[in-house]
Amino acid sequence: MDLLDYYRGRLSPRRLRVLIRHLPRESALVRALHGDVADWGITEHLLAGAVDELAVGNWLFVTANSDENADRPERPRPVPRPGVEEEEEVVATTPEQLAAFFGAPSPGGGR
Repeated sequence: MDLLDYYRGRLSPRRLRVLIRHLPRESALVRALHGDVADWGITEHLLAGAVDELAVGNWLFVTANSDENADRPERPRPVPRPGVEEEEEVVATTPEQLAAFFGAPSPGGGR
């Protein structure tokens, strides 16, 4: 395919648009337009999600089966994905905060 055919009148604007829109994600144009995001398709996102869930499952298993006095392992970090900002660390809610939110007596005997 010669892109000069567009200027010679042998390649319609519609056909050129279709060719550009269906370029493979490995093409130089797609990489220039989208950067690192172009490297990740649905398969890579699904695999990263599966790895993240497996890591959390293993972490939960180890945490649940550890001695109460043992140091708890750190929660696993998700696989970094291009174009997605790293989330802030989630802070666990205390039973007192939950009770206050729902308007119930706190488990510690307050209220």
